[in-house]
Amino acid sequence: MSNYIVGDIQGCFDELQSLLTTAHFNPETDTLWLAGDLVARGPKSLETLRYVKNLGASAKTVLGNHDLHLLAVSLDIHPVKKKDRTAPIFEAPDKHELFEWLRRQPLMQEHPDFVLCHAGISPQWDLETARVCAREVESVLSGPDWVWLIKNMYENDPALWDDTLSGIARYRYIINAFTRMRFCHPDASLDMQCKLPPTEVDPQKMVPWFDIPGRKALRKKIIFGHWAALEGCIKNDVIGLDTGCVWGSSLTMLRWEDQKLFSQPAL
Repeated sequence: MSNYIVGDIQGCFDELQSLLTTAHFNPETDTLWLAGDLVARGPKSLETLRYVKNLGASAKTVLGNHDLHLLAVSLDIHPVKKKDRTAPIFEAPDKHELFEWLRRQPLMQEHPDFVLCHAGISPQWDLETARVCAREVESVLSGPDWVWLIKNMYENDPALWDDTLSGIARYRYIINAFTRMRFCHPDASLDMQCKLPPTEVDPQKMVPWFDIPGRKALRKKIIFGHWAALEGCIKNDVIGLDTGCVWGSSLTMLRWEDQKLFSQPAL
């Protein structure tokens, strides 16, 4: 019984299957954890969605920014991005079933030893706050007001967490922290623009969210994806698994029990 955790797939379904074969993944006994962004710029987003959905309890995924954007496209809030290759999803006979399944996926998953999310955990949150915030947004996404939430999530403000935030401002911060965050300013406010590697940024102005001084400890490892420019990241209590398969690099998977990393170059 092993736990396998994989970074952003973004429709790179063949690479995922190759990784699972190499690792001898068995859905009858093992669990596959997915760090979000199941879909987008790879060639087989539809196949990826179907596969993960059909794994049932053997798969534990979280929502990424591209997954949420897919829901927005499904509502005609935004058009399909030219770089995305998700058009087959909208032609599939089971598209509505897939969208209903997707909007009911969480922002954060927990294992006794780690938490999994797409972009990270706000440096202002302890574990209990992260849990509460995730459940708040998940409740709206799975309920009757989910269309309203998707329509109103596309803003960068507020950039700083405050327990008194309410309504869409509160939900927007939560979504941005879990699915879009990379850098923070020294006061822990989120920067939603920069996607560079940390080595190319002035550390006096911005640092990765996980390096913010005084970041609240969660007492668990934080495993995330989203940031391909990190080219994978293992330090202190964080593990970044996005190694840019969709950009021609590789797909990375971690077996938790022995910390073995599996890598599949882009096909």
